[in-house]
Amino acid sequence: MQVLVLAILFVIASLAPGAAAGASAGEPDRGLPWVTTAVQAPRVVFRTLDSRIVGAPVSYHAYVPRAHDLPNSRLPVLYWLHGTLGGVSGITPLAQLVDNAIEAGRMPAMIVVFVNGLPRRLWADSKNGASPVETVFISEVIPDVDRQFRTIAAREGRLLEGFSMGGYGAARIGFQHPHLFAGISILAGGPFDLELRGPRAMRNPALRDYLLREVCGDDPEYFKAISPWMIAASAAPHLAQHGTVIRHAVGTRDDTRELNRSFSERMRQLQIDHAYLEIPDTGHDARALLLRLMEVDSGFYTRALSPVVKKGPP
Repeated sequence: MQVLVLAILFVIASLAPGAAAGASAGEPDRGLPWVTTAVQAPRVVFRTLDSRIVGAPVSYHAYVPRAHDLPNSRLPVLYWLHGTLGGVSGITPLAQLVDNAIEAGRMPAMIVVFVNGLPRRLWADSKNGASPVETVFISEVIPDVDRQFRTIAAREGRLLEGFSMGGYGAARIGFQHPHLFAGISILAGGPFDLELRGPRAMRNPALRDYLLREVCGDDPEYFKAISPWMIAASAAPHLAQHGTVIRHAVGTRDDTRELNRSFSERMRQLQIDHAYLEIPDTGHDARALLLRLMEVDSGFYTRALSPVVKKGPP
């Protein structure tokens, strides 16, 4: 019986890319915060696009490095997926961190797009159609970025990275769309268990109930179907075919550590090639984790983008 249940779940996972969009029965909720407040920070641009999918404007921010000012420049793009609460407050410090790293030659010059995935939405299309987060990102935000900025508008010039819920999103979206991203960086991702009973979820039962209700329609099978844990099984051969560069990191003081370690083992069992790092003395803090990764694994971005960029400022 257990084998049969797992087989059914694997089938569900293999259909997840279509399920995310196809299961959307209702209309998008235009009252959700599709447009955030505009962040004023050096070299950060605030943009809105008219979303046909939502039927309303959708916003995002972009850090634009100095190299973009050069005539005829074409730059790669890193798409940053925020955590549970929405991530607007983190844009300024993260943009400054990236700017410093580019100027110091620790990472290639690149545009960083801070995608608006809405608070508490798991970077997935909701079952009821109210929040088609993934579809808007893939179908509208990426094309808009390629129109508005001088990008390398191809898989070889795109990276996907996220922290916490955004790390979960980077895994699930990156695994479903390996033809779009050369590299995936999963930072302290979650929730990675199939029952949504990890330590962070159980400390906040109201948030757990909200996610299951608003994203999954109180359907535990839908939660499983959109989970990176299940999607990984059908994605494994495609990730290998495309040669996707995958990094997975978590701090040793992060309470998501054990679930992240289990997810790394899951990828290993599925023969998904990836680098797994546990960063000493680091908690659930995006900036702190990235700063440490700049010290111990600054080459990730160059490895993933090696066909199109060189390390350091131009």
